[in-house]
Amino acid sequence: MKRLLRLTSLVRLTLVFFVALVFQNCSQLEIKQSTDETLNITEYLRENPDYSMFLEILDLTHYASFMNTYGTYTMFLPTNEAVKQYLKDVGANSLKDVPLVDLQNIAKLHILEARINTNLFTDGKIATPSMYGQYLITGATTIDGVSSETINKTARIVTSNVELGNGVIHIIDKVLRVADKTLAQTIEADANLSLFTEVLKATGWYDKLNQPLTYDANKVGSHLTVLAQTNEVFAKAGFNNLEDLKARYSKPTDPLKPADPMNPADSLNLFVQYRVLPQLNYLADMATTPVFVTKAPLEVVSAKLLKDVIYLNRDVFNGVLEEGSPILRQLSDVTASNGVLHYVDVNFSIKKRLPSPVYFDLCDQPEMAANVANYRKSTGASFGFPLGGLANVTWTGSKTYTMDWNNYSGGVNGDLIRPFRFRTGPGGLNDIEFKTPVIIKGRYKIWVSFRQNAKASNTTKVFFNGEQTSRILNGREYANDPSNATTGITDRVYESQGYKRYIFPYVKNDNVLSRLVGIVEVPTTGRHTIKFVTDVCPGCAGGDADRWDLVEFRPVDMDQIWPKFKKGVPVPGVSNLVQREDAKLGDNSNAGY
Repeated sequence: MKRLLRLTSLVRLTLVFFVALVFQNCSQLEIKQSTDETLNITEYLRENPDYSMFLEILDLTHYASFMNTYGTYTMFLPTNEAVKQYLKDVGANSLKDVPLVDLQNIAKLHILEARINTNLFTDGKIATPSMYGQYLITGATTIDGVSSETINKTARIVTSNVELGNGVIHIIDKVLRVADKTLAQTIEADANLSLFTEVLKATGWYDKLNQPLTYDANKVGSHLTVLAQTNEVFAKAGFNNLEDLKARYSKPTDPLKPADPMNPADSLNLFVQYRVLPQLNYLADMATTPVFVTKAPLEVVSAKLLKDVIYLNRDVFNGVLEEGSPILRQLSDVTASNGVLHYVDVNFSIKKRLPSPVYFDLCDQPEMAANVANYRKSTGASFGFPLGGLANVTWTGSKTYTMDWNNYSGGVNGDLIRPFRFRTGPGGLNDIEFKTPVIIKGRYKIWVSFRQNAKASNTTKVFFNGEQTSRILNGREYANDPSNATTGITDRVYESQGYKRYIFPYVKNDNVLSRLVGIVEVPTTGRHTIKFVTDVCPGCAGGDADRWDLVEFRPVDMDQIWPKFKKGVPVPGVSNLVQREDAKLGDNSNAGY
């Protein structure tokens, strides 16, 4: 130190400057190493003049700033040429001539609050809605021998999966347009639906389908789904005009009064009611849900996916196959401001339905499906929802512990639902209640499938519509191994004891089992509730021991063993049911089947 002080002022100043410069360089280097230099979406647009016009939309609507912040987004980005065509279509000279609210709606329609690469696309609805609230539809088209992915059937993706710091961009060749017509207006705009439009007006349903979208206190929208028939479909069934339809369907409900199609009890009115489904049901939803309630009182329509075609009311009754009505896939999935429109290929009538099986995968929750990065992906990470996070699942107890989606290759659809700390009191989830899919009125056996765990509840009571079923669920039980020469038993014997191996082929180490919990009478066609309640449970220590797979509602007169289920992540367009005649039986791993 003394030597340093004896140096001249100039030398000392030089040394201090040098040390400071070295320190600054080291600090800059450290910062650079720890900073991600990947551009965010807005930055990317500012550096690429080909997209300057959509950037102008973001600037005018003040959305550019939040698209430059941390987050996880998907943007469908129109080129400048696409925006110019949009201006021409709306008769505007510049974007400043377009009403601000229209620009805001366009911006929101092109942005999703989730990172969705094209490998997550299916031929249909993207699971996450746009920020505008409407769903986008993916598909494919071939022009001059070149195949392209499409969005909303109008825009082609010209460049996909541009990875950026806060999301992913797919570049499209056309501006997406907000669906601003109601279902009634959308139907009337199609000349091929002119007779269907006449029927709607004659029955008063045109006005009902022309209502703006509203939301109730639980934020449930008034969306509707319409199954429309073209003039050609009507003609094939022998109906060429409204009078033909009235003659066939509209009958007096009072012998002293003439027929009145406006009367909800009139058969022509019921004909329309049967083609209107509550809620928003795209083809992707119809491919995975077997039964839908209709606006016709207590009447349902069934849906079944065969290869790449969805059939309505394709069922076997009294040993006879009813072919049903296929949905015209290329024409359907038409978004309206208050719902979605599908086209059917065959005239169909109300079916008086017998009890039909319902296979309720407890992970079939819309909020779970919206997590497209993990849900039903073979490498998906578990995620959960606190109380209030799932519209169709409620419980008492903890408001912070979660109901989790759990990836499991041994389960149906490759997943299980996992209540975190299923136990009594405020330190866990108890009295867990699920709202079921639509179940047709009738008498059913209820089977609950689960993955065995030594710390799971062995005292789980099951309640259907508030009434306790006859048997307790013990989550610690193992499935009987049919290949064991000493203890293995056949399916039929096992069923008589109230158990079954519901996965085919059976894999011992998957540790899954199905338990018959009781027989119930379903009083009305519709959605019902099933509740799981655990008593004080010695040995239940642990965070996530209980893991449930399916709840099956099988009519009492149906085979309770077949069909069985495939395990693992589902393949789009392929059924996960295994019929007995399709199963390969007789090997050692499936002895006893």
